[in-house]
Amino acid sequence: MEYLSELGYIGLFVAAFLAATILPLSSEALLSTLLLSGLSPVALVIVATTGNALGSLTNYALGYWGSKEVIKRWLKVSEEEFIKAEQRFVKYGLFSLLFAWVPIIGDPLTMIAGVLRIRLLWFLILVTAGKLMRYIVISYLIL
Repeated sequence: MEYLSELGYIGLFVAAFLAATILPLSSEALLSTLLLSGLSPVALVIVATTGNALGSLTNYALGYWGSKEVIKRWLKVSEEEFIKAEQRFVKYGLFSLLFAWVPIIGDPLTMIAGVLRIRLLWFLILVTAGKLMRYIVISYLIL
């Protein structure tokens, strides 16, 4: 049983990490399943938040070190998505990173933060806080 729970945590970490990148994945279904299987809600929230925040950090790094053109071409981010993310960021400021978990807008938003060279500490604090709150709410609703 311990072996299965370790696989659950590892699988959730991987799913949460990949879900925060530009891949069209979701970690909520796996989190819900693992919550209902009796694994520790606190541990699951920590694992999911960590994986998801590190996935967003990957997007930040891509934006920081990659050019706009490379990001658009390799990652299939359209000019429109890029412009909208940049406009949201300019309009709502640094605290828009609290919404990096929102599907469709979150991934480009975290890349724009890298392009705009947002301080890494603020990026990590705000992105992690938003993602943590999301996973806490999901866990509360499931249990």
